[in-house]
Amino acid sequence: MRNAHAGRGAFGIECSPVLRKGKVMDQERRRAPRFPLIASAELLAESAGARLAARISDISATGCYVDTINPLVDGTAVRLKIFTESHVFEALATVVYSHAHLGMGLMFGEVLPNSQDVLQNWLPVAS
Repeated sequence: MRNAHAGRGAFGIECSPVLRKGKVMDQERRRAPRFPLIASAELLAESAGARLAARISDISATGCYVDTINPLVDGTAVRLKIFTESHVFEALATVVYSHAHLGMGLMFGEVLPNSQDVLQNWLPVAS
């Protein structure tokens, strides 16, 4: 039986299956694939006068997702530190989207030189 939501719909319109609202668009906008990484984080948003302790749930070469019940406003510039048992990653980043009471997506700006190697170690090796 053919799924009416995949391929061509009843009116001949090309459709893509969607698992949840915005899922297809989110994947198309990403510059790099994200990978699971559970780590502690600290964010400092000087313009908002805010310091947040949070948790990272995934990371890519260009950004990460921060789990927090108090996400910052889109466009907020932050100084980000991510901590694992053996490494610390530091970068300037910008909030590119936020989900109320859930978290926010950050895009890395300037990654400190020592942190570039840390980031590469956290990402899977490309095959």
